[in-house]
Amino acid sequence: MREPICLEQGLGLLAEALVGRWTDLRNTQKGSGSVKRLQLLGIAALGLLAATGGAFAQAKKWETVKIATEGAYAPWNFTGPGGKLEGFEIDLIAELCPRMKVKCEIVAQDWDGIIPALSAGKYDAIMAGMQITDKRLETINFSRPYARTPGAFLVPKDSPLAKVPNDKVFDIGADAAAAQKAADEIKPLLKGKVVGVQGSTTLATMMERLFQGVEIREYKTTEQHDLDLAAERVDAVAAATTTLDTTLSKPGFENFVIAGPGFTGGFMGRGVAAGLRKADQDLKVMFDEAIASALADGTISRLSQKWFKRDLAAK
Repeated sequence: MREPICLEQGLGLLAEALVGRWTDLRNTQKGSGSVKRLQLLGIAALGLLAATGGAFAQAKKWETVKIATEGAYAPWNFTGPGGKLEGFEIDLIAELCPRMKVKCEIVAQDWDGIIPALSAGKYDAIMAGMQITDKRLETINFSRPYARTPGAFLVPKDSPLAKVPNDKVFDIGADAAAAQKAADEIKPLLKGKVVGVQGSTTLATMMERLFQGVEIREYKTTEQHDLDLAAERVDAVAAATTTLDTTLSKPGFENFVIAGPGFTGGFMGRGVAAGLRKADQDLKVMFDEAIASALADGTISRLSQKWFKRDLAAK
């Protein structure tokens, strides 16, 4: 019994037949009518050949996937002693790649250029604590989310904001009015204060949209705003609670505390996921299936507990 012919094979055979017919007519026919038929057949053959090539290109066999991370966003990803990349996402990559049956290469890339470099083909995916947002979806695609984390504030223990407990999380997507009301209630405590935040992040968007009128100072990395917080050059920083947990574990931050309600959802994002080019739909399927498997068997929960001391798996 013969194997069924796939779409690409069928297009290829039809294109070959058209090319053959075009050659026969060219050698045997003359006159304006024949010329028109030749032209039409030629156009059809070229179109099918192009379609065949496109179909084959889309069916790329992935053997190696190059993944970019920032390397400066602990504990998601950071550069450890000796320049080695470490963190939750580095461990997660080591789990996902065997499930996708590919070899993975990890490269460090500054946050500012991480999406443009993906679009330019410098690498194939981004795993850098990146939230799925509508704005980013205009440019790139995402895998299914593998983690979720709210944003909050880190302040000195003697700050007025320190008295506001970090025991509530407001979902901007589910109830924007409630989230704005919560932000308005603590906004007076930030009057005359400077809040540090990493630029081009959902936390920067949170400050701009929920805390209008509060002075913010943008930084290239969270590590930079942490240093300025410790040096009292800013009065607070806004970051993901997981990042703030890591900051608190460092020497010199004993007199700081996570404060205020947490904010998530809506323009803050639909979860942390792998960023991908829109054209690479097959790679998205591979990531989605691998992430689903790692969520189902508890791998992501285990890695989350290891690095964040809490379960942030996107179940």
